[in-house]
Amino acid sequence: MLQNSPELKSKIDQLWNKFWSSGISNPLTAIEQITYLLFMKRLDELDLKRKSDAEWTGEKYTSKFDGIWVPPEHRTKLSGRESAVELVEIFAHDRRKYGIDKCTLRWSDFKRMQAEEMLQHVQSKVFPFLKDLNGAESNFTHHMKNAVFIIAKPALLVEAVKTIDDIFEVMERDSRENGQAFQDIQGDVYEMLLSEIATAGKNGQFRTPRHIIKLMADLVQPQLGHNIADPACGSGGFLLGAYQYIVTQLAIKAGTRDLAPDEDGFTRTSVAAALTEKAQAILTSSLWGYDIDATMVRLGLMNLMMHGIDEPHIDYKDTLSKSYTEESEYDIVMANPPFTGSIDKGDINENLQLATTKTELLFVENIYRLLKKGGTACVIVPQGVLFGSGGAFKTLRQLLVDRCDLKAVITMPSGVFKPYAGVSTAIMLFTKVWGPKDKVTQPATENVWFYEMAADGYSLDDKRSKQEGNGDLQDIVVKYHSRNVATSSDRTAKCFMVPRTEIADEKNNFDLSLSRYKANVFEEVHYDAPGVILDRLIQAEVGDVDETELNKVQSGIIRELLALKGMVG
Repeated sequence: MLQNSPELKSKIDQLWNKFWSSGISNPLTAIEQITYLLFMKRLDELDLKRKSDAEWTGEKYTSKFDGIWVPPEHRTKLSGRESAVELVEIFAHDRRKYGIDKCTLRWSDFKRMQAEEMLQHVQSKVFPFLKDLNGAESNFTHHMKNAVFIIAKPALLVEAVKTIDDIFEVMERDSRENGQAFQDIQGDVYEMLLSEIATAGKNGQFRTPRHIIKLMADLVQPQLGHNIADPACGSGGFLLGAYQYIVTQLAIKAGTRDLAPDEDGFTRTSVAAALTEKAQAILTSSLWGYDIDATMVRLGLMNLMMHGIDEPHIDYKDTLSKSYTEESEYDIVMANPPFTGSIDKGDINENLQLATTKTELLFVENIYRLLKKGGTACVIVPQGVLFGSGGAFKTLRQLLVDRCDLKAVITMPSGVFKPYAGVSTAIMLFTKVWGPKDKVTQPATENVWFYEMAADGYSLDDKRSKQEGNGDLQDIVVKYHSRNVATSSDRTAKCFMVPRTEIADEKNNFDLSLSRYKANVFEEVHYDAPGVILDRLIQAEVGDVDETELNKVQSGIIRELLALKGMVG
């Protein structure tokens, strides 16, 4: 992690400060521009590596930088009635007149240019090529259509390119010396950049810490072939978390033995070398993300592509609106939907039954609808969802208890989302049993497992510094997967089971707050007798003085203490 590489952190701070001092001070704008540069660098590096690997193994590989590229605006518009001969002539004409040799679009080629030439080349050729990378019909090209390269100062581009080269050099050295996968270090770099968004975004959106994503993946255990979604995906952290979990499990099954636990105690690798081409295709086609912020969609697409997912399914969609009609599609949903937001009543999908405009409630209901029967969700909610007294709050909790098997409620301390917000949150884990229109003949939940997370391995202040150990993270994983009613009955413990009948009774009325069911432990405290305490106070004031001398004192605090001593005997 970057906390262990001051040099890497320093380089990223330098990069950030260069953008800031050049007038690009909006964190999200700066991150988007830096991401474009990181993407250009990574594209070149990955392409050269794949080319080298193919030469070594004798396999055929077509480089993204082989041949001639004609910018879209210079391609002759076709009517569809052209003959094969005419098409050949048209393409040949476009290539001759407007064609750009793709090898000049490589990072390793343009970084050697002079400042003015480099800026003009990247603005007019490299960036348009990047936008057109996956072909006119691709999801990536569609979402990159409105992307703008706003670096206008040649000096900033030159400095940024040099700093990114330095960052990659440190990353490669760290990878060699510490045995950490290069893609994992790259993930750390990206996380560091994203952490610069130090305030909650629109509608209460904020980044989910990566160790919490890893925890949730270990709880839900996604498998190859599962359809996995995040209906409010931001920069794609949960999709990446599911991808890395699956890749790691496949690597372990394939015989990989040298994977050491990371600083949070989780075993992870991003390296998909153990995946067959078929497994990679299955995995890539099973990850689906949606967001209502076009910038976050672009960041999410590039984030996943930089981790080896060539054509991610991340789209611009409001998953609460009438235009989003998916239902019963997914085996796994992992999400941290926006808190404290609300949606216009007229825009809400009519399939959502809760009488509310609160996004934190509507998203949970929508996630339930998105799950296939037997599908499982792992969702972060503000703790108010667990005990809110409004009708929609109670209706949602009853839905989760009756129509789903509500497996776990894990409360988290309020510092987990600092510096973005100090809100207290919880993880809810549930499996869909009954559909929205099914008649519930038997409530799906028998027992709910509660866990009170006290620490997550990081300080709970704005700095969120790494602490010794990993807090409760690994304990949660172990205890969740080994939970049973017989061993989880102690209500004074960190975790315990509560039967559905108790949660649903008239007194509790589907309240899911841990404190409702936890038994308080009172420690007996022994105090000294009042006379002994008063003697100690008197001695502190005057030292060792005999009683005769003390009785001569006519006023002041000593007189009052002596009077009190006389009263208590």
